[in-house]
Amino acid sequence: MVFMGDRATLLETGRFARMRSDDAADAETEARHRRAADCGDAASMSVLGSLLLRRGDLDSAEPYLRGATAEGDRAAANNLGVLLHQRGYADEAAGWWRIAAVAGSAAAAHALGRHYRERGDEPAAEYWLRQSAEQGHALGAYALADLLEHRGDVGAERWLRAAAEQGHREAAYRLARLIDRRGERAGAEPDIAVEPEADPGAGSAEAEQWYRQAAARGHRRAALHLGAILEKRGELKEAGRWYLTSAKDGEAKAACALGFLLRDAGDEESAAVWWLRAAQDGDGNAANALGALHAARGETQTAERWYRAAMDAGDDNGAYNLALLCAAQERTAQAEQWYRRAAYAGHREAANALAVLLLQAGDATGAEPWFSKAAEAGSVDAAFNLGILFASRDDDRTALKWYERAAAAGHTEAALQVGMALLRDGEEAAAERHLRCAAGGGSAEAAFRLATVLDARQPPPGAPVLGEPVAEKTECEEWYERAAAQGHRRAQVRVGMLAAARGDQEGAARWYREAAEAGSRNGAFNLGLLLAREGREREAALWWARAAHAGHGRAALRLALLAARCGELAEGKRWCARAVELGPAEVAERAARLREALHEELTA
Repeated sequence: MVFMGDRATLLETGRFARMRSDDAADAETEARHRRAADCGDAASMSVLGSLLLRRGDLDSAEPYLRGATAEGDRAAANNLGVLLHQRGYADEAAGWWRIAAVAGSAAAAHALGRHYRERGDEPAAEYWLRQSAEQGHALGAYALADLLEHRGDVGAERWLRAAAEQGHREAAYRLARLIDRRGERAGAEPDIAVEPEADPGAGSAEAEQWYRQAAARGHRRAALHLGAILEKRGELKEAGRWYLTSAKDGEAKAACALGFLLRDAGDEESAAVWWLRAAQDGDGNAANALGALHAARGETQTAERWYRAAMDAGDDNGAYNLALLCAAQERTAQAEQWYRRAAYAGHREAANALAVLLLQAGDATGAEPWFSKAAEAGSVDAAFNLGILFASRDDDRTALKWYERAAAAGHTEAALQVGMALLRDGEEAAAERHLRCAAGGGSAEAAFRLATVLDARQPPPGAPVLGEPVAEKTECEEWYERAAAQGHRRAQVRVGMLAAARGDQEGAARWYREAAEAGSRNGAFNLGLLLAREGREREAALWWARAAHAGHGRAALRLALLAARCGELAEGKRWCARAVELGPAEVAERAARLREALHEELTA
């Protein structure tokens, strides 16, 4: 049997590819081909057989396809194989595909390769799929890539790319995912064997290009990933459009992501609509979002229902969130139950929360392994909590190890603890680095301690020179002020002292007052001094009394002196006794002498 070459190829790859479904069903076209086919025209038999095959009329199609095949039409041989395969005669179908493939049919080679792969004959499958792919057949290239991926062959990417370049949307999507994973998991084994990438920096842009191509052809997961890329880049409007496209096609993750975009834009009601749609399709993240939404509204029963739905969807955050809900309602036993469930499933923050709960109940022994499990899984808070736990046992070495681990991950309070430990050990330079990290992270205590480190390095201020310009604030003072602005009482007193040294009595009084009202005895004492210098001794006495009651010996001595000047000898003697009790030594000594003088005056 001699098969036609160019003409048959034209029929297979040209006319069939361009023919629309409505043309195929056109009665006049069908009638014309039927007349020619009945007169023995092989090309018309092939076309008519194909039309009938597409319509599903296998009985009518078969004789025409067999007739055209007998005349050497390779497209007919391929389509006859398709017909027989649909009828369940796989081996006979493969025989006709082989005939067409040997004659040069890329479509038949693809079908034959798929047949052998289903049979488990991978060498034969690769041979025929490669024949198809090398002829430029997109489906053949994609199937070959899939086979090579399964085998871990580096040639997979080449054929995925070839299929994608011909418009195969699944190939474009998988190529984009491959490039994405290569960028995300540098050094890790990819999901598909790949050839080395010449320019790794271009990976994300190339991935986006292929996602966009696949998404434009209706690939809903490609649209989801494209939306995520655009959202990360801040192009929220376009991201929302792709999320919407994907969500309308039934992609639950896209519906969930769209919900978060809408929530962030202030449209909570629309967000809830998309979350509901995603949650009903089994998206646990959306169910959690709905739970959080209802919890924020005080609708705890509805929130609990959605958190349970998240658990049913396999999302461990559902159990964790349910535990948080119970803890907020002081249902401690139920909270522990849900924390345990999430923690056993590997939820690290649940493990940390469970450990905190056990620690609060006095079970430090039970808490420690959960803190350790959470910390080893990457929970920064758990590492910090382990530091606190070991510090409470006076195991400073182990505590520091965990503080350092948490600090390295950016935990502000852990960085403060490391900085303080280094200061105690005299390692000032290393301590400063950690204190700067903690202060930059918002720790008022770290800002204050950093300021004290810098302050200690400064030369003592000289006497002011008349006409000398006011010096700019030092870095040390800026850190004091940052701590003071955050309510750090000692920093507020220090800023007040610096202001007073500059002659800014109003600023000094403001900072002293703020510290004093927050409970600082030094702030109250210094404020009293300022007021006394202004002749407002009665008001000063009120602040000194507050300081003295809080344990400030100098304030008690000042009150004793004030009472003595006013002739209130018994009151003065009482404050002297308080000053002697509080100290320090110099103050106690002066107060004792004053007390003796007052006693002599009273008994004279």
